[in-house]
Amino acid sequence: MNSYNVKKGRWGENTAVEFLQKRGYGIVERNYRCRAGEVDIIAEKSGVIHFVEVKTRSGERFGSPLEAINYYKLTHIINTAGYYIYTKGLEGREISFDAIGICGDRIEFVEGINI
Repeated sequence: MNSYNVKKGRWGENTAVEFLQKRGYGIVERNYRCRAGEVDIIAEKSGVIHFVEVKTRSGERFGSPLEAINYYKLTHIINTAGYYIYTKGLEGREISFDAIGICGDRIEFVEGINI
């Protein structure tokens, strides 16, 4: 990944963290990685653990940021979430898979992606 994309991704994740915090989410982890994959943000609100994928694009020439979250990516997020829950002893907790798409100054938030 080139340095422009890394900077854009970091900016998008920082923007997403601010967005979530303003809405009462507590940030538990950022860029959680394990063998199963990676989750951009793990947050908690009202006892629910939220696994949040963030996609940032500078334009919609190739579609909206949220359209880039495909089945393959969701599978990795689900597997990573399962590993996280198991290793942290959080079995039985309510969870949500969410997405934040950022394009310019527009932010789209999808809470509770139907999988």
